[in-house]
Amino acid sequence: MKWSLFIMACLFSVLVSAQDYFLFVGTYTSGGSKGIYVYHYNSKTGKADWVSNTDSSANPSFLTIAPNGRFVYAVNEVSRKQAGLISAYAFDPTTAKLKFINQTSSGSENPCHISISKNGKWVLAANYSGGSLAAMPVNADGSIAAFAQHIVHTGKGTNPARQDMPHVHSVFLSPDEKYLLTPDLGTDKVNIYQFNQTAQQPLSPAKQPFIAIEPGSGPRHLDFSPSGKYVYVTEEMSGMVSVHRYQNGTAQFVQRIATHPADYQGQPGNADIHISADGKFLYASNRGKENNIAIFSVDANTGKLTALGYESTRGEGPRNFTIDPSGNFLLVANQLTSNVEIFHRDAKTGLLKHTGNSLQIPNPVCLKFLKK
Repeated sequence: MKWSLFIMACLFSVLVSAQDYFLFVGTYTSGGSKGIYVYHYNSKTGKADWVSNTDSSANPSFLTIAPNGRFVYAVNEVSRKQAGLISAYAFDPTTAKLKFINQTSSGSENPCHISISKNGKWVLAANYSGGSLAAMPVNADGSIAAFAQHIVHTGKGTNPARQDMPHVHSVFLSPDEKYLLTPDLGTDKVNIYQFNQTAQQPLSPAKQPFIAIEPGSGPRHLDFSPSGKYVYVTEEMSGMVSVHRYQNGTAQFVQRIATHPADYQGQPGNADIHISADGKFLYASNRGKENNIAIFSVDANTGKLTALGYESTRGEGPRNFTIDPSGNFLLVANQLTSNVEIFHRDAKTGLLKHTGNSLQIPNPVCLKFLKK
């Protein structure tokens, strides 16, 4: 009897631990979405169940979660005279509900990406239309203060239709958080800033102020290798990924490789990029006519990529995607068809296979996990 109770307790413990994540989904609200959606996520089965959502929020397209799990911050991707907004929410893990705290200006139009420091004291945002980035202090109660620093980029690229001015597309802290890297689609640069968390204005140009990306390529997002030795930049306009050896705020070019087959004739539309936790595989999303995830193996010694294949996202306009914390599943947000598709990820081969699980969410853009 005691052994039976022990086994039952163990099984219950496994079951509970398997359902140990919240999944947050940021959206565009022009198509019936209410804003941010919260799900219970089972990392054993790759299934998610809706729990709650905000009742009104303008285009909370991209999200970041405070390290303590108590607060969620969202860009409000809007264009207006007062510029875009950043919203702060308190998160109650018991009810799985978000409660609005406050909003502050992002400094410029259409903020499209947001990050938070590991100590939870700084939020950083990229303003696409305004061609700028902002650093905002976080108060002890989780509210977000007015930006302490607003940096406007200058310059343009070679494509007058899309690169007539800067377009800061994302803000990524280096693994050691000594630097901030900001891909600028409009100027074909990944700008590098020193990040001093104790300063009132934490950002200053690094010794190497930028990584030059191929003209007309339109750098969009990036990811670091788990070792921190390499940084991978996805180029929206060229349909390429560029690989750079990275050390202490400096980068050296290694490789550039396409995210589509050599015979592809359509317009590229790269969006997001992620590397697996073991550093063995890299994934990049293609929009346009491709609508797939490109899969690459990573050479541990050189950081170079080798194309392995492509997996349809079973929808259109794949924006952000994410590998779940277990590493066993990859989730894709198809913005244009309003579905999040869930794929099993083979840890040995890196290849993807659809699980049959999907979520119907209006205009999904961003996917974030939080451990319960």
